[in-house]
Amino acid sequence: MTLRAGLLGVGMMGRHHARVLRELPGVELVAIADPGGDPHGVAGSLPILPDIDALIAAGVDIAVVAVPTRFHEDAALRLAEAGVHTLVEKPIADSVEAGQRMVDAFAAKGLVGAVGHIERFNPALQELRRRLEAGDLGDVYQIATRRQGPFPSRIADVGVGKDLASHDIDLTAWVAQSTYATVFAQTAHKSGREYEDMVTATGRLANGTVVSHLVNWLSPMKERVTIVTGERGAFVADTSTGDLTFYANGTIPLEWESVSSFRGVSEGDVIRYAFAKREPLRVEHENFRDAVLGEQTDVVTMEQGLRTLAVVEGMLDSARTGTAVTF
Repeated sequence: MTLRAGLLGVGMMGRHHARVLRELPGVELVAIADPGGDPHGVAGSLPILPDIDALIAAGVDIAVVAVPTRFHEDAALRLAEAGVHTLVEKPIADSVEAGQRMVDAFAAKGLVGAVGHIERFNPALQELRRRLEAGDLGDVYQIATRRQGPFPSRIADVGVGKDLASHDIDLTAWVAQSTYATVFAQTAHKSGREYEDMVTATGRLANGTVVSHLVNWLSPMKERVTIVTGERGAFVADTSTGDLTFYANGTIPLEWESVSSFRGVSEGDVIRYAFAKREPLRVEHENFRDAVLGEQTDVVTMEQGLRTLAVVEGMLDSARTGTAVTF
């Protein structure tokens, strides 16, 4: 069967959703709605509908919600009531309470509710998860992420925690296959906006893995790095390029004593893996489509998106109170 798809929002992210939906086998993009019009000219022959009600009236089976975060709940609840399977861009909502109402609405209707945590579908992280699952690293000790770059003017209704740190929270829990147990964070407000533009956080997962996250909108250097350190070495995933590199612990003793004592764990082989690098957004849409068709997929469920948001809000609470937050 061909799924009739609707898209709410054709801004910076929505335009990419429109392209991928048009390319996706088994899916036909039949309706686009955006009260702000079509700034990037992606509608083609489709009329730009004024709102979510008009989108639903077009008779869609699935929908993608790519509007500012504060509008997610209203759109999702209307779509759930209409029986439409929905993929909402991350974060799931602007509060845990709103996210819970969305989770409940889709569960009550037996619908697929998904959240667009796209980094999960990055080829470097998918390869990393496969290798960790296969035991290539042995025991995992630490996962550290760095996500920094210039301020994006398109984000106006949330801070860097909900916009960017949510990526790192989700990918860390997914790669490690463990939920967060504790988190402690600091934030900074340097750009004159009401929301934070820098977060640094440390924590521990339920499985004992130590985690740390450095996230900001204040750096001229764009960086998207995940480092997993363990018993046999370290994996470095660069999600901006899709590269995965393994730094093995050395097995050859160093004869130069001063270097040996300085370095601690000795250096072994360095391997950069070759693997297929498919567009993460397309893989995300394939997983959503297949989930709607009843298949078992890696789609990010609304329940998982809500857990991620709860950790981000815990980080922000920790920064406000100066105390660690336990989940």
